Amino acid sequence: MKRNSLALTLSATALYLFLYAPIAVVIVYSFNAARFGATWTGFTTKWYSTLLHNSLALHAAENTLWLGVFSTVISTVLGTLLGFGMSRYEFPGKEVFGKLLYVPVFVPDIVLAVSLLLFYSIIRSWLGLLELGLTTMILAHVTFQIPFVAIVVRARLVGLDPSLEEAARDLGANEWQAFRHVILPLILPGVMAGGMLAFTLSLDDFVVSFFTSGPGSTTLPILIYSSVKRGITPDINALSTLIILASVLATIVVAILQRIKTSTRNHIK
Repeated sequence: MKRNSLALTLSATALYLFLYAPIAVVIVYSFNAARFGATWTGFTTKWYSTLLHNSLALHAAENTLWLGVFSTVISTVLGTLLGFGMSRYEFPGKEVFGKLLYVPVFVPDIVLAVSLLLFYSIIRSWLGLLELGLTTMILAHVTFQIPFVAIVVRARLVGLDPSLEEAARDLGANEWQAFRHVILPLILPGVMAGGMLAFTLSLDDFVVSFFTSGPGSTTLPILIYSSVKRGITPDINALSTLIILASVLATIVVAILQRIKTSTRNHIK
């Protein structure tokens, strides 16, 4: 038992080091005084003040956040409705449609990106609409985010007793009221998980964003990719550190809210 415990501990430690060591390096080198290279020349915080004057990085961060927020809100709403409809209603071709729902998940990003770019080109040539920019990027992100949200919400609905909704309908609630006051609160953890997953995918995406972006719609992944050719400056590391910190704080806040909600529900019971 001790050998197995030691092996599991070592394996877990190695796995966590593999996952989080690159993040730790980015954070540490955001305080490195050296402008280029991996040589540590001293501790400094000047790159965080330099970041305030890097208009390209700040604009890219702003585009990234707006893109993530708008696409996540839209995809969460549509994905939740899609997951609910797939779980609760019967319609012709439901089984086939359920399998097609996984296609955007497994299709390589480059295939999806080229397909969207071709689609935008056709719409633009026929109707004169959809110039490449932040709008086309939002639509593109919503396209690959919806299946992830729908799959998570649908999985949450599988374990939900349909009699709860039927009881609400028997007590006089209409379909919308039953969904809003009974179903939605019960599947809210799944909706939040799907939304957080969609937001993370949006922040991390490069390929789809690169193919569907236009002038003035550069995001952080695109900016960092273009900066690699001339060398990534430490102010980019500082910006990445701030994003990591914001992500950690958001995760903690969501966990605290879920714990408060669970404890409140248990207290009411």
